[in-house]
Amino acid sequence: MTYLMPPRVPRHVELPPRQALHAGSTQVLVIGGGPAGIGAALGASNAGAQVILVERYGFLGGNATAALVMPLMSFHNEVKQAVTGDSARLLPPDHGEGEPVVGGALWVLLEQLVRAQAAIRPSLETGYTVPFDAELFKLVAYDLLEQHEVRTLLHAFASGVVAMPDRARAVFETKSGPVVIDADVIVDCTGDGDIAASAGASYDIGRPEDGWTQPMTLMFRMVRFDHEEFAAYARAHPDQWKGVHGLWDLVREATDAGELDLPREDVLFFATPNTGEVAVNSTRVTEVLGTSVWDLTRAEFAAHRQMAQISRFLRSRVPGFADSYVVQSGVQVGVRETRRIHGEYQLTGEDVLKARKFDDVVARGAYPVDIHNPSGRGTTLRRLPRGQSYDIPLRCLFPQDVDRVLVAGRCISGDHVAHSSYRVMPISVATGQAAGVCAALAAVQGKRPRDVPADAVQAELHSQGASLS
Repeated sequence: MTYLMPPRVPRHVELPPRQALHAGSTQVLVIGGGPAGIGAALGASNAGAQVILVERYGFLGGNATAALVMPLMSFHNEVKQAVTGDSARLLPPDHGEGEPVVGGALWVLLEQLVRAQAAIRPSLETGYTVPFDAELFKLVAYDLLEQHEVRTLLHAFASGVVAMPDRARAVFETKSGPVVIDADVIVDCTGDGDIAASAGASYDIGRPEDGWTQPMTLMFRMVRFDHEEFAAYARAHPDQWKGVHGLWDLVREATDAGELDLPREDVLFFATPNTGEVAVNSTRVTEVLGTSVWDLTRAEFAAHRQMAQISRFLRSRVPGFADSYVVQSGVQVGVRETRRIHGEYQLTGEDVLKARKFDDVVARGAYPVDIHNPSGRGTTLRRLPRGQSYDIPLRCLFPQDVDRVLVAGRCISGDHVAHSSYRVMPISVATGQAAGVCAALAAVQGKRPRDVPADAVQAELHSQGASLS
């Protein structure tokens, strides 16, 4: 193999002490500019705090833009059974009419995306998903943070946190050398819980029986796609396409011919707001860990090779793709699951599937349990009771034994099953907004985040339009 392998015998060396540039102080420091980070920054700013947001890439959006994870999945409960419509519309056909269970910062983002012609509002026609343009998403995110007076630093990778008597100091690696920023409260929106783990928080990774996480996927966009030609095939072969996935017979033929070794059970792709374009979600790399540089490297090699194979299959065997080509792949492979920080409460799969309610609710979800097999083909999908949603309590955002750090997004406290639901981007915006609000109230009042009453966080979230009941 051409990629570097981990050393057989680990050997550690001491590095010399170094100085860092002190870049400033703030009340709330949000680390990570993905959906959770955007929600946290807006929540904290609207609650009256000074906010700095730091992002590792040269753009905002996280998995929405860096990994091209699209569309935004449904954040509506299913009040009415779905009515099967056009199976070739390339948006989920199986989610019926419902009410949104996420509000606040998510709708602020969505409305701005729609005004910029960067997204389509969720409706029965979209399967209550939100198709969006990833490039325009970046610009909308910049504008949102500017409107909310959030100071932003890009191209800065968070490498650690230093505890101080009454503050926390985050360390960033940059082209200008190491940089530090002090904050009353840090909101960890890294997805991987990097900051909470660096501060000493304990965590779980993967499913309990073997520690394997959900597989990684490299998303990619194909253009010059002929939707009408594909739709004609799908309508003529109704057993071969189910809204956004299928092509089982074509996959089998290509596999038997030695042209395709698909690591999942079928092909999955979605329409985008742009004519003649689809977002392909069909690569799958199993038994790799997103907190391992060695595994990430191996996953990139594997996923890009799968992408090339899948695009050749689509062009050569699938109607509508003859003139298409890959125009963009994710900046990095998409990571579904890594650390789940141990919080004061761990949300469980049972909590999700029984639509459990909590007195200290700060966010809600209605997305199904959606577990891509960590060790092979297959996907487990289990829906909530009709018309129901589950609560995410504030306690899930407080890492155990860590005072000045909150977590938001997919690294909050939960088990492997619950995580497969709350990991999606709309719910990440909601937990981000809740963490940002709690962080702001703590900083303004001079308290630890866990000493802020839940009803005070809920009152501020209500004033910001969040949906809690």
